[in-house]
Amino acid sequence: MKSPIFRQLLILIGLAVATYSAAIDGPVGAIDFYQLYDNPEAHIGLKDRLTTADRISAHGYPSEHHHVLTEDGYIVGIFRIPYSHKLQNQNEKRPIVLIQHGLMSCSDAWILCGPNDGLPYLLADAGYDVWMGNGRGNTYSRNHTTLSTKHPHFWQFSWHEIGLYDIAAMIDYALSTENGKGQDAIHYVGHSQGTTVFFALMSSRPEYNKKIKTAHMFAPVAIMKNLANKLVRAVGPYLGHQTIYAKLFGSQEFLPYNDFLMALLFNMCQPDFMLRPVCESDVELDGRVNTTALPEGLSTHPGGCSTDQMLHYLQEQQSGYFRQFDYGPKKNLQVYGSEEPPEYPVELITSDVHMWYSDNDDLAAVEDVEALGVRLPKKFMHRMVDKEWDHVDFALNWKIREYLNEPVIAIMEEYEKENSDI
Repeated sequence: MKSPIFRQLLILIGLAVATYSAAIDGPVGAIDFYQLYDNPEAHIGLKDRLTTADRISAHGYPSEHHHVLTEDGYIVGIFRIPYSHKLQNQNEKRPIVLIQHGLMSCSDAWILCGPNDGLPYLLADAGYDVWMGNGRGNTYSRNHTTLSTKHPHFWQFSWHEIGLYDIAAMIDYALSTENGKGQDAIHYVGHSQGTTVFFALMSSRPEYNKKIKTAHMFAPVAIMKNLANKLVRAVGPYLGHQTIYAKLFGSQEFLPYNDFLMALLFNMCQPDFMLRPVCESDVELDGRVNTTALPEGLSTHPGGCSTDQMLHYLQEQQSGYFRQFDYGPKKNLQVYGSEEPPEYPVELITSDVHMWYSDNDDLAAVEDVEALGVRLPKKFMHRMVDKEWDHVDFALNWKIREYLNEPVIAIMEEYEKENSDI
């Protein structure tokens, strides 16, 4: 599946560069792409891009879109399935679950597998109040109380800030709702970067551990010493240190957001669109991936991020430690009081942490996951039986319901049953 994905990314980058080149050749705002390609003789009408809420509603589930203010002024978008239309349980107290996406992703990723397999739908049908978060800078979290996305300061954040501020704000917001009143804690699920931000928050602000019932880490990424991904290992020496390359690459939006480009990609993957075969041709049918979900994934991703998030991961890979952002010795002294950034004290993570990991994951090596697990006071290790299970399988495997989602829900159900009278 690697080659098709890379082809899609190359197409995406090429379109982004072409768009940017056209923009700088003319005055700002002068190019209207919809008008430019509005040829009556060969017209392709683009549909508006669907949001997470639109996709949820299309399957009959109630959906909500909320905007949450963080301590440092970012406004993040989160989506909610408040109850199941099948259960009609809106007047009952429902346990809360917060689900957080990975790098360059968004809340759309969790619902692409549809209501029969997607975790949010299964949770709603099991009686849960389901929230899907979006980290700052992605498709649904591009607002700030004082900064525009065009201002470079908007993009001066890593996954550290997403954990400390965004996830903390989402947890508090969900608990402040009518259903959240009387509840002290939630269940949490994260994939890839969604696990990293959890580890950062719970170790840096350990008071939040009491707000977690169970936490489920899909493809946990923290220690990256044994990471096998060839691309990461190739660029790590150049961007994982305070080099001129890192300075040029840092603190900006990765693949700047473009409404026309995202609308085009979305429409390419629509079932009734003439370019659907182009989208499907980039899907390698290897028998492991949900072939209905993957084209939809290509139409909603990448979701956007800051280049500092990438730099932070590359620093982790180069150092072999799970630690805060490395600004270089001089600024590190100002920020941390030491020339080296401090490690995250993961020993302070006292919540129940379930680690779901696999042998074939080139971004979360077994050795690294287990090394982190040794340091966690209350961990539960779940090594996937399928030896071919990889990083993407945690999101799109066609047996994800059987191998992952149902076992996770069973653990939550057991917790709720054991603590129902407490």
